Amino acid sequence: MSHIVTVRDAVTAFADWIEPTDAELDAIEQEMPVIMADVDLLDAQIIALDRIPTELDNRRIRRARNRALAARIDLANRTAAATLPAGAA
Repeated sequence: MSHIVTVRDAVTAFADWIEPTDAELDAIEQEMPVIMADVDLLDAQIIALDRIPTELDNRRIRRARNRALAARIDLANRTAAATLPAGAA
């Protein structure tokens, strides 16, 4: 007969390893504008899902897409400038 046992000790034994490091939290903080712009784009797309998109819906989606792309470009530029030696950007 096999016994059902809890694996809580095995899972929580590594709890300190599961937490994000400060470097990972900083990376998430740097990417937050991109994440929020993508959320806004998804919101605009979800609004237009259940109906025929109006001109206002199309403009809202287009503007949200442009903001998401601008946020990605800004992040890429900041990342590239930070990795180039002696500010060679």
